[in-house]
Amino acid sequence: MANTKAGKIVDKKDLIDVDQLTDAYYNNKPDINIEEQKVVFGTSGHRGSSFKNSFNETHIFAIAQALSDYRKQNNIDGTLYIAKDTHALSTPAQLSALRVFVANGIECAIAEHNGYTPTPVLSFTVIEANKTSDKLCDGVVITPSHNPPEDGGFKYNAINGGPADTDVTSIIESKANEYIANNLEGVKTIDENTAINSVIKFDFITPYVKALDEIVDMKLLQESDLKVGVDPLGGSGIEVYKKINEIYGLGLDIVNDRVDKTFSFMSCDHDGKVRMDCSSPYAMTSLVSLKDKYDLAFANDPDFDRHGIVTKTGLMNPNHYLSVAIWYLFQNREGWNKDLKIGKTLVSSSMIDRVAESIGKEIFEVPVGFKWFVDGMIKGYLGFGGEESAGASYLRKDGSVWSTDKDGIIMNLLAYEITAKLKKDPSEIYKELENQFGVAYYERSDAAASSEQKAKLKKLSPSDITSKTLAGEEITGIFTNAPGNDQAIGGLKVVTKNGWFAARPSGTEDIYKIYAESFVSTEHLATIQNEAKEIVLSVIK
Repeated sequence: MANTKAGKIVDKKDLIDVDQLTDAYYNNKPDINIEEQKVVFGTSGHRGSSFKNSFNETHIFAIAQALSDYRKQNNIDGTLYIAKDTHALSTPAQLSALRVFVANGIECAIAEHNGYTPTPVLSFTVIEANKTSDKLCDGVVITPSHNPPEDGGFKYNAINGGPADTDVTSIIESKANEYIANNLEGVKTIDENTAINSVIKFDFITPYVKALDEIVDMKLLQESDLKVGVDPLGGSGIEVYKKINEIYGLGLDIVNDRVDKTFSFMSCDHDGKVRMDCSSPYAMTSLVSLKDKYDLAFANDPDFDRHGIVTKTGLMNPNHYLSVAIWYLFQNREGWNKDLKIGKTLVSSSMIDRVAESIGKEIFEVPVGFKWFVDGMIKGYLGFGGEESAGASYLRKDGSVWSTDKDGIIMNLLAYEITAKLKKDPSEIYKELENQFGVAYYERSDAAASSEQKAKLKKLSPSDITSKTLAGEEITGIFTNAPGNDQAIGGLKVVTKNGWFAARPSGTEDIYKIYAESFVSTEHLATIQNEAKEIVLSVIK
């Protein structure tokens, strides 16, 4: 059940104290013997809070030196582009990182006017820079994404513009923890003023916005009379939307252009916490309340890699919008190669599979994490890559790569294009897909599991599963490796004709996550969920 605070504006007494948070960042030191205080690169980099000693200056000094070492060892000697979002710890962390990078002789570029840079804009910038630079360029994004205001995050984007793979991040993680264990011996730093005065102040936003007509039909949007509202949720892309209005004259109504490090304007999420999740109906209460004022509205999380689409019927389920976007793009991009595949994570809705079959396109199913789409988008065999958590990107009109990280901006503008061109919004189109392919009942739930049980779940093989049926249907597939790229999924997926479930251990809590879907009924979905727990427990207990 949702918390009593869910959907309500955060109470003043629950706001973070930015000064205390910042003091803790500079003054607290992690204990390398405590697992939760080590550097850990998950699917989206290292994340933590200075209040919990999991994101302090010590972490950033160590990570930055480890990354500097990695760049030197791999002859990456071009510009390091550094983005940050509007979380309170992002600016201190950027400054700390610069003190190390500049001390290591790395040419760094940050946003001009001490501004903010969205994740997709950073990815776009790295890709564009490497088209002309005779030296290899890469990037850093300092963001914990949609996490609460007290959190910080640090992510490395490689020379392909996308999230670095585990073979890279594991090296950086290990070396960073080694530096922390040795009291930062070997970490080079210089003073703050020298660092700031040594970096390039760069306009990330204008080139990105000017190029938008290469991926979205901006002329169609200019000619449209739709009334569109935008809520950047106090994130890093407020100036992007302002620049879009300036260059294209769209007249987007930016309903909130405040940057407030406490995020005091947010509605609480399902658990009563402040979380800038643009796919949560609770966090998005304020924008959803304006649905009758606009033909279409959209939002983004603080680093703008996620999208949230609001139509006349409310906030769209991310899986629903991914299905519509795929259905539309692969039939309205004449410059795309006919053999392009559709990238989806294995926990995304099977509605996507049914849409793909109807338009004659092949699905490329991968484990959770956008990094699995990077190679396909760079090499041009994936036209689209999307995650059930409201993150996606796609190719330019001519079939060339745009970004190799999730881009919530183009996904929002695509909803605008779809509505302007087809004279119906994405929710209406999804209803038509349901009429054609059936209603998909989808839900994510959690179940308790010890550390030992989670470790077992992560190492399962299909032969461990002896069940022949799931919710009354014959099991047609059991996967511990993704069908698209044969990479380990870190869990299990079981499929039938009209349903499936996937189970994956949580990296931070004593639970495992169950993703399940039925094309029969909510009762059938509940049966799948219950039997999923029985199947998993039978092999990990």
